[in-house]
Amino acid sequence: MMATQGTLVARAASWTDIPALVELEQELFADDAWSETTWWAELAARPRRDYVVVTEDDGILGYGGLDLGGEVADVMTVAVSPRAQGRGLGLGLLEILERRAREAGAAYLLLEVRDDNEPAKSLYGRAGFEVLRVRRRYYQPGDVDALVMRKRLDGGGDEA
Repeated sequence: MMATQGTLVARAASWTDIPALVELEQELFADDAWSETTWWAELAARPRRDYVVVTEDDGILGYGGLDLGGEVADVMTVAVSPRAQGRGLGLGLLEILERRAREAGAAYLLLEVRDDNEPAKSLYGRAGFEVLRVRRRYYQPGDVDALVMRKRLDGGGDEA
């Protein structure tokens, strides 16, 4: 499935994207970056796992992925290259993931975010996610809390 907006293309991630995904992970997440082995395992877990990339002529600008587990889908990752940040790609990726989760039958999206990641928390808040609970000292090293956030996909109330 492909969607085009100007020179940007959103499409399903493929095996040939793995080297670029690993490179971008290293650039963005350093010590917490997913390895090539992790990416191979994630893409092999389709159709339960669903990953998309946003590309431009010169390569991958961002990516996002889901675990489609039924009524609740988990956002596994969302990332935008530093050279493409500030262009609305993060929000666009979340919208694509929401649509794909809804199409797979999910009523809710869940995600975890580091409490010290202010840009990501702001993005998720703008996208309609709310904090469900806090996992104290979840991210190690550093004793950083994880915020578990949820968004109801059908637009109804907040009760599960």
